[in-house]
Amino acid sequence: MRFKNTSETKIVPSIYMIIIAAFVTNIFVNLELMASDNESTITFSHFLPNILLIVFGIYFHRIGQLFDFDSDGETLNFKNNGLFFSKFMEYRVKRAEFPKGKLIDFRVIDFFFYASLKIYIRSRRKKGPRSYTFNITFLNKKKKRGMIESLRKVVEKNKVEA
Repeated sequence: MRFKNTSETKIVPSIYMIIIAAFVTNIFVNLELMASDNESTITFSHFLPNILLIVFGIYFHRIGQLFDFDSDGETLNFKNNGLFFSKFMEYRVKRAEFPKGKLIDFRVIDFFFYASLKIYIRSRRKKGPRSYTFNITFLNKKKKRGMIESLRKVVEKNKVEA
């Protein structure tokens, strides 16, 4: 099974632009209020929209990642890549490629606004299992179910062989 979440993540760069445009607009509104001769003073409520926009910007930067999964052949391939500049360069890359026989277990942590996949593999260099965490927030339900089923089959096969 092989898939990417490119169709689900097409909206994220547009959201980045909307957040930046709203942030800059609010800064100019606050500067205009400070420059006016009115008796109104700048309060925390004037900066609250910018604070919220910064929080949303950090959130979308954190979750805005492409996810590639490939379980064809003898290896499992997982890859997270940054989304905004992904057409030009690879950044924020997290990759794991290993034989299927090394997979010990996996966990899918799925909140309403964030989802991640944590995999555990055997390692010769490190005592105990090695773990990797991948962001799968923008993966649709059908692809999540297929990936979980594929990983479950690999883990069951490894437990039988061990």
